[in-house]
Amino acid sequence: MISWLTFPLRVRNHSVFDFIRIELFLRLLITGICGFVGSTLASSIRERGLRWEIVGLDNLIRPGSEENRRSLKHLGVQFHHGDIRCASDFEPLPRCDWILDAAANPSVLAGIDGQTSSRQLIEHNLLGTVNLLEYAKQWKAGFILLSTSRVYSIPPLAALPVEDQGGAYVPIATSDMPIGVSSLGISEQYSVAPPVSLYGATKLASEVLALEYASTFDLPCWVNRCGVLAGSGQFGRPDQGIFAFWIHSHRAKRPLKYIGFNGNGHQVRDCLHPRDLVSLLEKQVEADAKSKTRIVNVSGGIESAMSLRKLTSWCDEKFGTHSVASDSVGRRFDLPWVVLDSSQAASVWDWRPQMPVAEILDEIAVQADSRPDWLDITGL
Repeated sequence: MISWLTFPLRVRNHSVFDFIRIELFLRLLITGICGFVGSTLASSIRERGLRWEIVGLDNLIRPGSEENRRSLKHLGVQFHHGDIRCASDFEPLPRCDWILDAAANPSVLAGIDGQTSSRQLIEHNLLGTVNLLEYAKQWKAGFILLSTSRVYSIPPLAALPVEDQGGAYVPIATSDMPIGVSSLGISEQYSVAPPVSLYGATKLASEVLALEYASTFDLPCWVNRCGVLAGSGQFGRPDQGIFAFWIHSHRAKRPLKYIGFNGNGHQVRDCLHPRDLVSLLEKQVEADAKSKTRIVNVSGGIESAMSLRKLTSWCDEKFGTHSVASDSVGRRFDLPWVVLDSSQAASVWDWRPQMPVAEILDEIAVQADSRPDWLDITGL
């Protein structure tokens, strides 16, 4: 998308103004830009050489946000301190062509963990989306929502038959496997029926609202359901990325615990580096919104899937052995196997992840070595 700006230029030796047309490239608003995902996307857009102007919005309430704010300045990001929950905080923002919503409370336990209330969760993840959609409507801007695997229905996944293979759960293929679940992962055809957790419900409701605004007000809109996002710079909290939290904690020899599922650490998640999202975003902002599937899974898939037990073995080899405690009592919403199947993204967008899981883990480990204070700065 290209914008055009007409402005007066004083011509040398003349007292009159001539008007010229200047070509400006896409202006992108990234919310939550001082978080791990938002800041990584901003730097990756610059590294990719895309001629996009980046406007960032963040309320800086998360520990570690200020670290990213300083680096964003060097990338030429136009930063605005504001909160998506507050409609008036959008008033100083310039007109943007696209909005990338990377702002959310990312914890599946949000609203019940004593850290945030259910009302706070809804204000962050749903009412904030409403304000963004109103902003999009005002400027006829495109909207891209980074959603989550947690929009998928919990009970069938919790009851999914699994077996241990080398310290990691894998699904047991049966004739009554839920529709949309295969050895490749959970596809977009799988159920989104509640319960999905309060967190999942806010993201699912945001998806529905985004698509309704797009239809009603003729706005381009895409929904990318992401698996676990991981990489260097991720904040040191388990609710903001278990891979980074585990690696930093293991290296620092801090307490770690396998929770639920007999306390053996066999539960499995996939992972994706946010850098791999940029090639998809580039295609989405240029596409005809009426010719493509609006919702796709975006993940590292089965090739990036790893159990906590295997992640511990990897850390043991990298940093030396470290004992992990066990607690067989599970937590609400925990699932034994969550791997997204991104075959539809490959088919619709010709998109596939490029960064292998080993490279992602190595990148996190390098930061853990160089920043031993990272957990203190960004953790609980």
